[in-house]
Amino acid sequence: MAGLAERLIVDLRREVDRSVLRGRNGIRVLAGSGRTLVGRTPKDTVWSRDKVELWRYRRTEAPAPGVPLLLVMSLVTRTYIFDLLPGNSIVEKLLAAGFDVFLVDWGVPDELEAHNTLETYVEGYLPEALEAVRAESGAAGVNVLGYCLGGLLALLAVAQDPRLPVRNLALMATPVSFAGMGLPVSLIRTGRLDLDQLVDHTGNVPPGVLLNAFRTRNPTGELVQYANLLENLWNDRYVRGYQALNMWIHDHIPFPGAAARQVTEQLVREDRLVEGRLRLSDRRVSLKRVKTPLLVVMAETDDVVPPATAAPAADLVGSRDVEVLRVPAGHVALVTGRTADRVTIPGIVDWLRRHPE
Repeated sequence: MAGLAERLIVDLRREVDRSVLRGRNGIRVLAGSGRTLVGRTPKDTVWSRDKVELWRYRRTEAPAPGVPLLLVMSLVTRTYIFDLLPGNSIVEKLLAAGFDVFLVDWGVPDELEAHNTLETYVEGYLPEALEAVRAESGAAGVNVLGYCLGGLLALLAVAQDPRLPVRNLALMATPVSFAGMGLPVSLIRTGRLDLDQLVDHTGNVPPGVLLNAFRTRNPTGELVQYANLLENLWNDRYVRGYQALNMWIHDHIPFPGAAARQVTEQLVREDRLVEGRLRLSDRRVSLKRVKTPLLVVMAETDDVVPPATAAPAADLVGSRDVEVLRVPAGHVALVTGRTADRVTIPGIVDWLRRHPE
């Protein structure tokens, strides 16, 4: 009987302590205070052009001999998802695995970037960034890891110029076929939503449009997040991660107008990449020209880039060395949190190590 009483006292004290933490953390969340700064891994800007920058992450020791790794992000989301928080950072784990890690940051578009086309990135910025990685690292080739539309840019770049120094290409949640995507892509695809109605005075698609588009795909998602937050409000680590990730989810950047029109007209409405009819710089883009080893990473519960939209890449490229990694996660959990730590990152690291050249 005494033992039961002691356990009850311990449980009661724990709940009292948690109640205090819930109150404290709840005030911090509501006030928007107490946030941990994101993107904390030390880095240096080693190349830039216009608003685009190439970062090289610092290491406490020399990187292991091998091919440097370039991370490529989408045009509409912030790059710090790769380096969210200490202990929850793809960059941090790749450095720990011995890689020489670079990242290309596209910057925040304004009126000056409204005329940027897919060619601007695929044939201009990205090839120049690859050359800068080679010059900075002294390596002959570069491994590339792209996320979402960043993976698509990398894939198109290699297809346009197979001579680029890309040794291995890994795509995470990268859309290739847009036919299987739901709202709001289906509205654009069927002509019920006109892109010109979404462009603002800068000539770009504003970030608020993009955020609302993601909300329409999963309207109950934020309610689930809040419910999970309430349940874990006593946990400082959980709250810190929630605040950082929630900030990233709501921190979109404008989509350059010209590139947005190309994506809408050629990829969303006509699915030209899959059909082999996509043209850039008046040249047909053929994924059969992609001969580099390819890793296709798909999130099985992704409601932004469903597996059916990412899977065709494995069959459309000309490479004989293609692997597919299916991860039991959603679009964001693929790159951050427990699943990324246990499945995504180890899978990518293993694949890169099996492809040293």
